[in-house]
Amino acid sequence: MKVMHVLNSRIYSGAEKVVCQIIHAFQGEIEMVYCSPESDIVRKMVEGQGVTYLPMKTMSVSELSRVIREQKPDLIHAHDMRAGFFSALCCGNIPLVSHIHNNAYDARGLSPKTVGYLLAGFRAKHIFWVSQSSYDGYAFHKLFARKSSVLYNVIDTDEIYTKLSQDSNSYDYDLIYVGRLTYQKNPQRLLRLCARLKESKPDLKVAIVGTGELEEELKALCKELNLEDTVRFLGFQPNPIKMVACSKAMILTSRWEGTPMCALEAMALGTPVVSTPSDGMKDLLTDGVSGYLTESDEQMAIDLLKIFTQPEHRQLLAENARKKFDSLNDGEAYKRAIWTAYRQVTAD
Repeated sequence: MKVMHVLNSRIYSGAEKVVCQIIHAFQGEIEMVYCSPESDIVRKMVEGQGVTYLPMKTMSVSELSRVIREQKPDLIHAHDMRAGFFSALCCGNIPLVSHIHNNAYDARGLSPKTVGYLLAGFRAKHIFWVSQSSYDGYAFHKLFARKSSVLYNVIDTDEIYTKLSQDSNSYDYDLIYVGRLTYQKNPQRLLRLCARLKESKPDLKVAIVGTGELEEELKALCKELNLEDTVRFLGFQPNPIKMVACSKAMILTSRWEGTPMCALEAMALGTPVVSTPSDGMKDLLTDGVSGYLTESDEQMAIDLLKIFTQPEHRQLLAENARKKFDSLNDGEAYKRAIWTAYRQVTAD
């Protein structure tokens, strides 16, 4: 069997990590390739892991059809709504599996994205959703109930600890953010929260790991808020694991999420997570028990200051988060669910 994974992204972040993880899980059993719009950083990260990378000039019917003709896959596994839409237009008689990694605000009511994904939903023979709340949040999810299943992301803990041991540097951040600097992630809110925190903790140290179209705007806002000595923009980091492990807390201010890989990594490493109550995060954290979930900047600041100043409380949050992580992180069950779906859709 040959499976072609299709993505619409030119970055390497959560969903892209998931795809490489799936490919590695089936190495030697199923031939898998990674197809997305051309990107130097994606090429470097994907090929650096020994994965076959198939770049397109752009996500379009003509480009995707070309790759499909050349590769002749037995199955197409499309990740997120836009890739699912184009794959549905191009797959012909090839079975399609759709994999939704998050559920954006514009997919919750009637919108072009909602309606556009209907095509992919009807053409797909199986749909994976990375959280129950992502599934529930899609406006027309009930139409696809029989072919849908929730598949929480997992991480390879052995790989995490290997990466941890490979970094010999020392870090001492109070707060760390890991992710793209985009509208979805709402990093402007993060900086304003840092300004609020600094009023109570003048020596606050914050790391921002990632790049994106908002980077220059954020650096200007950082200057405006007098945070230049507080916040460090570290750009894309191929291995931020030790930075996460050495931070007192991880912050997510996202407008929407699936099941963030960075949050799973933090939970595994014992770094408490404070987040907005977005899809996926509501499934991962219990407020005040295994982390904090709040829409209020004021409450978020209170929660973070408690983590910073109360080591015993921070340790309790970390222990509870690790228990939750262990209950969800079953790599064998994850692989089995994917293999079962592949087998079923190719047998029909």
